[in-house]
Amino acid sequence: MPVRRAPDATSLRHDAILAAALAAAGLVMVALSQASGMQFAEQPIWQPMLAALLLPLPLVWRRVAPVPVAIVQIVIYVVAGEAGALELYASQVALFMGFYSIGAWEPQRRRAHWVRVAISIAMGLWLASSFVRGFLDPETGERGVSAFFALLVIQLLINIAYFGAAWLFGDRAWASALEQQRLTAAHDEIRAQQAQLATQAVSLERVRIARELHDVVAHHVSAMGIQAGAARRVLAVDAGRAADALRHVEQSARDAIGELRSLVLTLRSDDDGAASIPDLDALPALVSAAQASGQSVSLQVVGEARAVSAMVGLTAYRTVQEALTNARKHAGPAAQIDVRVRYLSDALEVEIADDGHGAGAGEHGAGAGLLGMRERVAALGGTLEVGPRSRGGWLVRAAVPAPAPAAAAGAAAAAAAGQSTT
Repeated sequence: MPVRRAPDATSLRHDAILAAALAAAGLVMVALSQASGMQFAEQPIWQPMLAALLLPLPLVWRRVAPVPVAIVQIVIYVVAGEAGALELYASQVALFMGFYSIGAWEPQRRRAHWVRVAISIAMGLWLASSFVRGFLDPETGERGVSAFFALLVIQLLINIAYFGAAWLFGDRAWASALEQQRLTAAHDEIRAQQAQLATQAVSLERVRIARELHDVVAHHVSAMGIQAGAARRVLAVDAGRAADALRHVEQSARDAIGELRSLVLTLRSDDDGAASIPDLDALPALVSAAQASGQSVSLQVVGEARAVSAMVGLTAYRTVQEALTNARKHAGPAAQIDVRVRYLSDALEVEIADDGHGAGAGEHGAGAGLLGMRERVAALGGTLEVGPRSRGGWLVRAAVPAPAPAAAAGAAAAAAAGQSTT
């Protein structure tokens, strides 16, 4: 069963202030009532003063023990009423607060219900007893039976409205507090999920950075390794070729440092860094670098070239770069590698095929490059095919959605027209 949170020190302090304010108001009402001659003209003033002090006093604990507080108040109220020492103003507010607090703060809801039922019956019986005694009073006959019953109906309706409102408002206060707790819990859960998503975003960003570093470093280090090995083999017999190979090693190192610097600047920049990342325009330089490192690579563009988004261009570039790196490792030095870039009506396709004897990335290595390609392409809603060719060699084909400007404009216009008709 849901339960309200226990009251804090501030709430208890407010209840103490409330009890003191009602006691002070009760004392003032007693003094004014006696001075005006409306009440307490024939009894010691200390009796109503004592009742005015005692009746609101239990309200200090109304949130901690609402049922005992209400019962004690009822007893004080009835005793003071029978003694004729009950002022009729501040005492009603104090009694209302006690009865209201049962519905608002009693954690055992069944107990809260039946205690209020019992108090209502007890107060009804006391009120009926008072009316019977008043009816038998000789003064009633002087005022008239009709006037007496009119006063009886008025008192009955006032008490029904009084206790009914305290009952209703108490239950609503309880339900409102529980709803507030549920909203607070939901808010805390959302904040916790936001923190978790932020942590996951950081982790994904680290993976992205690691993938970028893998693509940059693996390509150039692989080329440097091949050229360094070639220089070592011909150093003793052909110093010119060895020097040429070492120049390629130097150039690959410079290219790697340049790309790493661009990557760092991209990560540090406040914008998306699209201007500093490689794209389709960098493919000829990439193919030239591969040719300079000893690979036999050709580049062919099919279709009318058009501008694509920075992420599409980066994905295509990294796919070609990773495929060339894998071909260098596995296809063999004599393999012919064909790179094709196809501009389709609604997509950009890059295809890297070799006629070598390698098994492709992933079978001899850790497979990080292949996984990186798949994740990049999938993130843009594209598809990736990797596997052996039927006539020998290895094929990598990636297709990424990249609609032509006219097609994109037509789709946008169609969508706008559809929205306007609805």
